[in-house]
Amino acid sequence: MEITQTLLLLPTLFLFFLLSGQQGLLVSAAHHHHHRHHHTHRHLFDWQPTKLFVFGDSYSDTGNNRKSVASSWKYPYGITFPGKPSGRFSDGRVLTDFLAKFIGVKSPLPYRFRKIGVQHLKYGVNFAHGGTGVFKTLVLDPNMTTQIDFFQNLIQNDSVFTPKDLHFSVALVTVSGNDYATYVATNGSVQGWQPFITSVVNQLTVNLKRIYDLGVNKIVVIALEPLGCLPRSTAEFSFQKCNGTVNALVGFHNLLLQQAVAKLNNETKSSSFLILDLYTSFTSVFKNKGDLGSIKFENPLKPCCVGVSSGYYCGSLDANGTKKYTICQNPESTFFWDDSHPTQQGWRAVYSTLRSTLEELYTN
Repeated sequence: MEITQTLLLLPTLFLFFLLSGQQGLLVSAAHHHHHRHHHTHRHLFDWQPTKLFVFGDSYSDTGNNRKSVASSWKYPYGITFPGKPSGRFSDGRVLTDFLAKFIGVKSPLPYRFRKIGVQHLKYGVNFAHGGTGVFKTLVLDPNMTTQIDFFQNLIQNDSVFTPKDLHFSVALVTVSGNDYATYVATNGSVQGWQPFITSVVNQLTVNLKRIYDLGVNKIVVIALEPLGCLPRSTAEFSFQKCNGTVNALVGFHNLLLQQAVAKLNNETKSSSFLILDLYTSFTSVFKNKGDLGSIKFENPLKPCCVGVSSGYYCGSLDANGTKKYTICQNPESTFFWDDSHPTQQGWRAVYSTLRSTLEELYTN
């Protein structure tokens, strides 16, 4: 089975039937608006990060998935950057790359390539694996607990990173829906949604605290993107509208996450934990059609690369090696690359809306 098939991010039809009439259970998140900061003069501060550590899934993976199974290692992934498949689930750069550039480091090496030499871990390590979640999902790759185990091992057993390295570091944590896809695929009940979402956020909170306890100074965690707006959810509406039922679930996850992060900052008497609100970011880009100077998306919900029919995906080939997907003429004109992941230009638009939040990394 192709990994794109396993990266099920809440298939809409299942959910629609599961959740009909159940919206009363759900609490919509009041998405907080970050006040804008003037651009911080970072050189005035003592703290300047030198490393980025990344945990999560395909929204941040830059090459950890196995080449034999992952669509991210197949053409046409990577056609924009670096010009060939590089293990990123996009035509080019992903969130990790934009965050690395923001803090002034090179995108960190994927963990699977660590054996090429410790000197290549200078900018940190990317432990994220596409298709994974906080719990066991539909792929065999390491979940976030195991990813943090790898990190702990590099620190405590291999002594690759010093306490000073960790103090001058940022962690990016992405949970973009694979736990929920697995819940649907394994016939989770309607009644079980609320406790399951709670358990996902509780486990995510444990993970965030563990990364902090290992010595990382600043931890950036994404709020869940609007799953009901992903092309796999909007295809039945001809990519014209989002599925509000699915997005109500997302709102509940994000509300719990917001409360958990506020509690973590309070308990640690710090501002170490920061939410990147992908929900608000994605929806504002959709609303404005990405109208950010040079960036423009005519129909932001329509993906660039799609299978020719159901059962085929971006990058699919049939038994004869015949291409079973189509690609748009210009990936820079679309927000979504495939049925779940933004293009490089999509991530650029998202990043531009998040810059003011990221400036908060440089406040104490």
